[in-house]
Amino acid sequence: MSRPIILIVDDEKNTRDGLARALAGAYAVATAENGLRALEWLKSHTADVVLSDLRMPGMGGMDLLDALLALPSKPIVILLTAYGSVETAVEAMKRGAYDFLEKPVNLDRLDLLVERAVAQRSLGAENRRLKAALDGHFGSDTFIGRSAAMAAVMDTVRQVAPVNATVLVQGESGTGKELIAHAIHQLSPRASRPFVAVHCAALSPTLLESELFGHEKGAFTGATELRKGRFELASGGTLFLDEIGEISPEVQVKILRVLETRDFERVGGTETIHADVRLVAATNRDLRAMVAAGTFREDLFYRLYVVNIELPPLRAREGDIPLLARHYLAHFAAEYGREVKTIASDAMDALCAYAWPGNVRELRNALERMVVLATSNTLTLRDLPAAIRTPAPAPQAVAAAPGPVPGVSTAGERLAALPPRTLTRDELEAALAVAGGNRARAARNLGISRRTLYRKLEELGIPAKPRQRS
Repeated sequence: MSRPIILIVDDEKNTRDGLARALAGAYAVATAENGLRALEWLKSHTADVVLSDLRMPGMGGMDLLDALLALPSKPIVILLTAYGSVETAVEAMKRGAYDFLEKPVNLDRLDLLVERAVAQRSLGAENRRLKAALDGHFGSDTFIGRSAAMAAVMDTVRQVAPVNATVLVQGESGTGKELIAHAIHQLSPRASRPFVAVHCAALSPTLLESELFGHEKGAFTGATELRKGRFELASGGTLFLDEIGEISPEVQVKILRVLETRDFERVGGTETIHADVRLVAATNRDLRAMVAAGTFREDLFYRLYVVNIELPPLRAREGDIPLLARHYLAHFAAEYGREVKTIASDAMDALCAYAWPGNVRELRNALERMVVLATSNTLTLRDLPAAIRTPAPAPQAVAAAPGPVPGVSTAGERLAALPPRTLTRDELEAALAVAGGNRARAARNLGISRRTLYRKLEELGIPAKPRQRS
């Protein structure tokens, strides 16, 4: 295997030669006396890491940094300076530098930093290979980033994709759970076979059973012909069950049987059908807590939990927000034909400071809106949605709802402690009252999805606004 290539750019010959001698044992080292010579060398060579002085005659380190990051194969850039300051370091990192070293260079620190940069470069190359494998099949927003959290996810995806083990993907809404399921399928030996997705919360238990397993003609009123279910349609491929925490106990039993025996029957049928599918499930619920509460089968949980992938929320993906924001800026500027090219530093700071409860999906929507409504070629602080520009204060405590649950104190905790599948009219109306009529907040307090809440309200004929209590 060829050694990683390090390019040292410095106008001082002694510095160039000294750094080259320090790194020559483990790396292939090239040198250039200024930024222009470095770019000329890179026309016919590639570098994994560039160590560049900040202050040089002609093209300085910051300008060279911008030019290097515009190359098709971007090297990792570490800036060196005898004039270091916190402000300079922050500016360099914002513009894309990997890190910053002050002269005289501590060689132990240099060795460690270059070693990490080379590892980052290798990971980036592997990530690009993964993205290339996924291109043309679906969007790849989740795979943009260099955070350790996403690197760990992608490592697991690569390891689990070639085998047929069941995978459970857990994470908040908007983190890209279906995208991960697509990636597992596309990188697996089943890639040429169907990928079939079922969004469990959108269907009633009866409809979900028929959707998954199919039904025979005459199995129930309206079943005028035989219909194959998703397990059959996904034969040889991958079946993705989204929001699996919302399925009823009856359907849980049937899915458990398929996972244990790989066999099932259509609704109303007696013929045993073999299920040659790889199952990937996803949820934003805490299944362990549901098992403890008795609302999710423990045996099914462990059948699903063969391989677990925890998708990090966007707020935990350190350093990924600027990369995603710039990606969406370029994407939507091209899509809508807008000449929007950059994001001002104060606007980027606000994007990075925001908590992003809606995760990558919310960031994407925010950038789309900003690009569409932009009045110049730079997105500024005033272009940000108000909620992001001026985050709302933390919500105040709310009054307790009637019907206390022993051992639980706050209204939200009381409501969350109620079993989600045995909710009564009074309990649902209490949840709406506590949430001030906000159904999304009521669903969070109850520990159920909004779609489940909407379905319960519709089944019981409860209006969107809570009933006034005397």
